[in-house]
Amino acid sequence: MRPRRPDEHFADEARAALAAGHEVAVLGDGAPVPASDDVVYRGWMMSGAEYAALAARGVALRTGPADYRRAHELPGWYAAVASRTPRSVWTCGDDRAGFLAACASLGSGAAVLRDYTKSMKHYWDEAAFVPSVADTTAAWRVASRFRELRDDDFTGGFVLRRFEEFTGAEVRTWWVDGVCRLVTAHPDTPSEPPPTDLDVAGFAPLISGLRLPFVTADLVRRADGEWRLVEIGDGQVSDRPRSTPAAELIAALAR
Repeated sequence: MRPRRPDEHFADEARAALAAGHEVAVLGDGAPVPASDDVVYRGWMMSGAEYAALAARGVALRTGPADYRRAHELPGWYAAVASRTPRSVWTCGDDRAGFLAACASLGSGAAVLRDYTKSMKHYWDEAAFVPSVADTTAAWRVASRFRELRDDDFTGGFVLRRFEEFTGAEVRTWWVDGVCRLVTAHPDTPSEPPPTDLDVAGFAPLISGLRLPFVTADLVRRADGEWRLVEIGDGQVSDRPRSTPAAELIAALAR
């Protein structure tokens, strides 16, 4: 353990921030509170409660606890972007009755399962893809496996998202105060750069309407050619693809 040094995954960003003249602090237990009145956290995903505890220590976070949850959890951002993202329904909690009601609300067809913050896409067939929400026995089997895998990290409730056929790699866009400041590859496909014909202008009114300080929006092309929004996340806990230099992200964060 190195409680006074940045996690290795974020060390290059810390070095880039220092080189750009920013204060850098490691926010471990017992660490001094940064003096800055505009702190941007960069690190691993936190629950809403963990983030609120960080703010309660007196850290002047650019993104407050309520805004963190709105960006980090799907129910917080879905309504604002519903026209450009797959139709979604969700439960409060993990009970079977609530899940089956969500299936009925979605109607028929295939869906992708997640909770408020994360999917298990690397377990696609067993814990993410629901071939038919009308087949409630099979759907609940997927949900049960998802719940088992998420364990203590399960957040909020089940989310069912209408399955749409996508093509090509996702693109990660980075937004500061409602303005797109950076467009990168997705961390899962760092060697696949964003297509040159991607135009984020159509998403700008939706994302700026959220009035959130720092978010990412992952975009992907649907099989019919339309660009769709897959997910919004709080930018502080969104991974940067290794193909994007750390200095570019640090520069994008400047106000």
